[in-house]
Amino acid sequence: MAALEDVPSPGAPAARVRPSGPARLAQRESTGPGRPVVLDAMGGDHGPPETVPGALAAHREQGVRVTLVGRREQIVRELRRHGGVGELEIVHADDIVPMADTGARAAARPATSLAVGCELARRERAAFVSAGSTGAVVARAVRTLGRAPGVLRPALAVALPTATGSTVLVDAGGTADPTAPMLAQFAVLGSRYAHAVLGVPDPLVGLLSIGSEPGKGNRLVREAARLLPDLPVRFHGNVEGDDVLAGTVDVVATDGFTGNVVLKNIEGCVRTVLSMAADGPAAVPEALERVGRRYSADTHGGAALLGLTGSVLVAHGSSGSTAIARACTVASALTMADAPMGAAAGDRP
Repeated sequence: MAALEDVPSPGAPAARVRPSGPARLAQRESTGPGRPVVLDAMGGDHGPPETVPGALAAHREQGVRVTLVGRREQIVRELRRHGGVGELEIVHADDIVPMADTGARAAARPATSLAVGCELARRERAAFVSAGSTGAVVARAVRTLGRAPGVLRPALAVALPTATGSTVLVDAGGTADPTAPMLAQFAVLGSRYAHAVLGVPDPLVGLLSIGSEPGKGNRLVREAARLLPDLPVRFHGNVEGDDVLAGTVDVVATDGFTGNVVLKNIEGCVRTVLSMAADGPAAVPEALERVGRRYSADTHGGAALLGLTGSVLVAHGSSGSTAIARACTVASALTMADAPMGAAAGDRP
């Protein structure tokens, strides 16, 4: 029997129905563990009390090889609490990056769990996962791993469930103030992600704007729209906010400021609507729970940082152990993608 997230809504075009992002990654995971994962055990709002049991769950349930980076004493204490001493490798790092730290300050501190973890991932060709400050993770990952050839700025990609499968939102918070060439390249990165990881044969890309008609939008959007027809993407044109979850396109490209607002708005709307529906006379708790699970960090794990020479996944700062386990599993699966997430030098807008 098909999962709820894979069932098309009535009247949905059959050609655009496909497994959602989480379902696609589950198919990839079923082939066995991918590359090892390096986890910033000190990252996020909760640190080791949630990251350690999450790493243990990914290892025990999915066979993911996780290395924990952070303050050894705190990590060992949590491993002992969960009967996991000796199961996972630990690499000590004295310093931590507070959630409020800016990207520049974080990148300049070499002894943090973030910095040590990024360097270890680079050396070991492993995926890197952190629930730390998004700006700090992006800055350090760029500094340590470096951008792929031709990439102007990295971008965060999230696969959002829709009635017909999933839509990749990019950028979801990596670069708040991109130039038009950067925004156009986000579309290229998102298209390659949708193809390599979600299995979309020829992704359709839309540019988020205030109107679907050509010429609508601010200067950034209009300039990016002029560049996209000459890039290696199938460009649909402008899309509006109500297209993001409608399955109109496979990839929605936008700047990181707008993308992060859209993402948080979706998360908040889902929570509010489900809470309101739960109080209704016709509420079916099991169905509401399934819908809520589709938009939970416990399901999608986090956002993939595209455009670097390695695989990086940024988990939600408030992630609990279940979300951390999912992030590690997804990150391991991402490294199994056949196509690189970077853009070739010839693709530079």
